[in-house]
Amino acid sequence: MLDAIVAVIIKDEKTLLIQRAPTVRGGGYWAPVSGEVEPGESQEAAVAREAMEEVGLTVRPVRKVWENISSRKTFILHWWLAEYVAGELVLERKEVSDARWLTVDEVRRLDSTFEGDREFYRKVLPSLVREK
Repeated sequence: MLDAIVAVIIKDEKTLLIQRAPTVRGGGYWAPVSGEVEPGESQEAAVAREAMEEVGLTVRPVRKVWENISSRKTFILHWWLAEYVAGELVLERKEVSDARWLTVDEVRRLDSTFEGDREFYRKVLPSLVREK
C-alpha cells in the first residue's frame, strides 16, 4: 500500500473540507485536503504541500492524529492535524470544486462523505477542534 496524508486544517474552531472535482476519484464527495506522500518526502512536508497545491493555504503540520486504510485498500491514510497559518482559499479546479470552513456538527451532517472518514468525524474531530 502507498502512504497518503489527510490534512485536518483547523482555523477558528472550524475545519476545512473540500468537495472533490467531478473528474477525480471520489468526485462530488466532501473530505479534508489529502494526497499521496511523494518518494523521499516526509508526511509533514506532504501536508504543507497538499494544502498549498489544493487550496492555496500555508499550514503548520502539528501532529499525526489518526490512521486508517482507504476504502479501495490502496492507501494507508495518515491523518494530520494542521494549523492554518496564512492565505486565502484559492482552489485547484482540476482537483477541488468547492471548499468550506465547517463546524464539527456541520461536518457530521454532510451526506456526501467517504464512509471511512465518518469514524474520524465522530470519534476524533470533536476533540481536535475543542483543543484549539
